[in-house]
Amino acid sequence: MSMLRSDANFAGPIAGLYEQLLVPMLFAHYADDLVRRIAALDPSRVLETAAGTGALTRAMSRRLRPQVAIVATDLNQAMLDHADAVGTPANVTWQQADAQILPFADAGFDAVACQFGAMFFPDKPAAFAEAGRVLRPGGTLLFNVWDCIEENAFADTITTALGHVFPDDPPLFMKRTPHGYFDAHTISTDLARAGFDATSRIETVTAQSHAPSARAVAVAYCQGTPLRNEIEARKGATLDEATAVCEAAIADRFGTGPVHAKMQAHMIVVRR
Repeated sequence: MSMLRSDANFAGPIAGLYEQLLVPMLFAHYADDLVRRIAALDPSRVLETAAGTGALTRAMSRRLRPQVAIVATDLNQAMLDHADAVGTPANVTWQQADAQILPFADAGFDAVACQFGAMFFPDKPAAFAEAGRVLRPGGTLLFNVWDCIEENAFADTITTALGHVFPDDPPLFMKRTPHGYFDAHTISTDLARAGFDATSRIETVTAQSHAPSARAVAVAYCQGTPLRNEIEARKGATLDEATAVCEAAIADRFGTGPVHAKMQAHMIVVRR
């Protein structure tokens, strides 16, 4: 299932809803997990790719030593603008950059980190090779990716509900891209093709996602991700109508008050 160009389009109102709803629901827990592993390396310079609205960036600026230089990059300037507006506890350099063509010198960073961004790279070995190029000898690449959609209950429920709304052309963004790069053999092969000779460590991390309501989940996924672009491109239901159907599906499965569901991701660590 090939990624579409619209899958990486986080423009318009998406960035704000992403930060407001998805970060606490999905990303904050895994940011804490990833930054704990980064801190154990005691780096002096860290590069973050696909930083989004800065969930991992803020976790690093809180957890790492104040002297650590953090450079946070993303392909989407709208996401970086929102991240910069939210701010960080310590100084961070924000820079627009394509992870596949990084504008940095060789061997300039002790660690390269990426939270839930690798799935969006059109050429994953190229992006991994660039990470390897800017890492010093002995440096470490750390990143996480979502497991398959069936192991992530909110995303699975939303995708199934939208399949009923648009039966002739179901929006499959969540399955295709965020949850489309989970096979451990494929990931290890891509890292080897990128020039990482060391064996990658891949650990599955299971957690619970939390949201204040079924409505918050539906809005987060349908309006705060590029899934919005797919819904708006289809006839048969408006964005608000599709969101309401998804809200009902979440409420039916998880309840009408605060909701909780399983989420699962893979954590990958490999040394240069």
